[in-house]
Amino acid sequence: MGIDKQSDIVADLQIGPTTLGMVRIYVVGDGVDLPLDFDPEEAEEIAEELRAAASAARAMAGDKGPKPGGKKGSGHKDGGHKR
Repeated sequence: MGIDKQSDIVADLQIGPTTLGMVRIYVVGDGVDLPLDFDPEEAEEIAEELRAAASAARAMAGDKGPKPGGKKGSGHKDGGHKR
């Protein structure tokens, strides 16, 4: 599956610090239980990549930014991303 291929897979995404000083991205879905740990510098690089991808996606869609009360998108359960 490529980055630009749509999927019907639903997963819960949680993001937070661990007691060992790492940042965990935790993905849980049907048959998936995936904890990914990153040091804080790596996590900041990932955050920058997410912002750049969001900006590029807005530009492709001709969107100026999030719409009030709008849907967050597909690929995760509503409210599934946590910090």
